[in-house]
Amino acid sequence: MGDEILRMSNIHKVFDALTVLQDINLSVHHGEVVSIIGPSGSGKSTLLRCATFLEKIDGGEIVYMGKTAAYTENSGKIVYAGKAQMKEIKHYFGLVFQQFNLFPHYSVLKNVMDAPVTVLGRDKKEVEAEARVLLGKMGLADKADSYPCNLSGGQQQRVAIARALAMKPEVLFFDEPTSALDPELTIEVLKIIRQLAEEKMTMVIVTHEMSFARAVSNRVIFMDGGVIVEEGDPEDVFGNPQQERTKQFLKSYKE
Repeated sequence: MGDEILRMSNIHKVFDALTVLQDINLSVHHGEVVSIIGPSGSGKSTLLRCATFLEKIDGGEIVYMGKTAAYTENSGKIVYAGKAQMKEIKHYFGLVFQQFNLFPHYSVLKNVMDAPVTVLGRDKKEVEAEARVLLGKMGLADKADSYPCNLSGGQQQRVAIARALAMKPEVLFFDEPTSALDPELTIEVLKIIRQLAEEKMTMVIVTHEMSFARAVSNRVIFMDGGVIVEEGDPEDVFGNPQQERTKQFLKSYKE
């Protein structure tokens, strides 16, 4: 595996005196696809939200591309990087949610172009050319002028993926990207993610799709109760889980 893009060390997160993440250690390297599986409420989405600064951590350290985004002082106080450094760090990742989060009043093309132009200040023509290529890759070349309300959920999610890719992130996070979709639309979104994996896009995917996680990941992490119970090669985790809790969870999926 290539260089380390993300390292999260000893991450703790507490909501209302309830510990939702406990001593989590996670590193992600260039070209790696990491799937995070586990029952609802196991802390998977919270881990992703902490990695992308949508939630603040209560302990630990987060480092992107060698730059420290957050760390714990000896006093126990959490310190986040300053504004300029944080802005830079946020460009290292993209995020695709369950609910697409597209701008309803923007066309598909404008949804994809908006951030590179307004946030990065890039040339409009150049960004448009790249956005059209990305939409083509997503199988949406003919939808550039459509609005989100005219698209299926699967198409909206593919626009959301194109939008995240338009920022050229080092790593792409997916938070249950298919949970709002019916099975047919799920297949088309998973196909795109699989294609990105083949192109060696670095991805961290929280998913309920076990066979997909097994097929596409370099590494699978099983979480339960806010801790990492087991992690390893997909064939080992799915084919020969070591922990009783992992066995139970996977068994309930096969039934």
